[in-house]
Amino acid sequence: MKDKLQLMIPGPTPVPERVLLAMARHPIGHRSGEFQQIVARTTEQLQWLHQTKGDVLVLAGSGTAAMEAGIINVLSRGDKVICGDNGKFGERWVKVAKAYGLEVEIIKADWGQPLDPEAFRTALEADTAKAIKAVILTHSETSTGVINDLETINRHVKAHGEALIVVDAVTSLGACSVPVDAWGLDVVCSGSQKGYMIPPGLGFVAMGERAWAAQKQSDLPKFYLDLERYRKAAAGNSNPFTPPVNLYFALEAALDLMQDEGLEAIFARHDRHRCASQAAMRALGLPLFAADGYGSPAITAVAPAGIDAEALRKAVKGRYDILLAGGQDHLKGQVFRIGHLGFVCDRDVLTAVAAIEGALVDLGAASAQPGAGVAAAAAVLQG
Repeated sequence: MKDKLQLMIPGPTPVPERVLLAMARHPIGHRSGEFQQIVARTTEQLQWLHQTKGDVLVLAGSGTAAMEAGIINVLSRGDKVICGDNGKFGERWVKVAKAYGLEVEIIKADWGQPLDPEAFRTALEADTAKAIKAVILTHSETSTGVINDLETINRHVKAHGEALIVVDAVTSLGACSVPVDAWGLDVVCSGSQKGYMIPPGLGFVAMGERAWAAQKQSDLPKFYLDLERYRKAAAGNSNPFTPPVNLYFALEAALDLMQDEGLEAIFARHDRHRCASQAAMRALGLPLFAADGYGSPAITAVAPAGIDAEALRKAVKGRYDILLAGGQDHLKGQVFRIGHLGFVCDRDVLTAVAAIEGALVDLGAASAQPGAGVAAAAAVLQG
């Protein structure tokens, strides 16, 4: 049967019908009063989601564009930064920082393990000369299903007094609380095809006052990603360059849905789906890849011992039309990942778990009692 594909990956995530219909509108002029009203409304909605009264800027680009913009707008040539690296995306920010000639100190953890906040504290306290200008890290490391302790690491950054914190919140924003103002986060970046429940194409950058002060001193090259241009345009409910108008229609519709649900309900739903997915995999005898207590609310990574993870993914997609994510780099074939981010409900989680059970039977790899995974997930969802 065609057109039944169910996305259970960390992005793109499923898109609500109301959002798809909003995108189907005929475009309007991006300099029109009507579009300015949409920019004004979505700006307020984005501030609500980010829990901030400060600037949340919208770029035409992916989450990587948002992160690159965040990095190059607050730093200068030769600045020293700390990059947290415990997965594919931590590695990416090291590469971006080095591409712009920054001096990079890397704090690493094994894939599947969280970054150690004490390692950041030690490095920051040792910096008596205040040479470290920024700490760059991924909150939810999508490649491994690990959530890092942003709150604690941020406290150590604040105690340093000079360094900014630049956060990749691409798969945590909209899945768990990222209170920009309450924590005093300086730069927080995310992307539309994740918790926002719309297609790829928009990046978001929240900037605090300390970040804007650093932006005035930054000498790294930038033009399209110059956030001062976006800030000035946003003050007039506009954009410095041609924005994807129909994605703004989608953004407004999706944020309407999120506000109807409420922040606490959104965060509770994602936590419930994390717990249900983890319980189901344990009941099936499939080891989790992320360290205990550090599973991401956006995605659950599973390391099925003795089973080719790619063969399992192929069976789930081929027979049940459900797309799971695979392992990246050296984890390919060793790990599969269940996305439960954005427009995902209890039914979707139960369906994915049942499909994984069925695929295990197809592969002759089922060892647990049939239905054990679904029963474990259902117990969590009912609780």
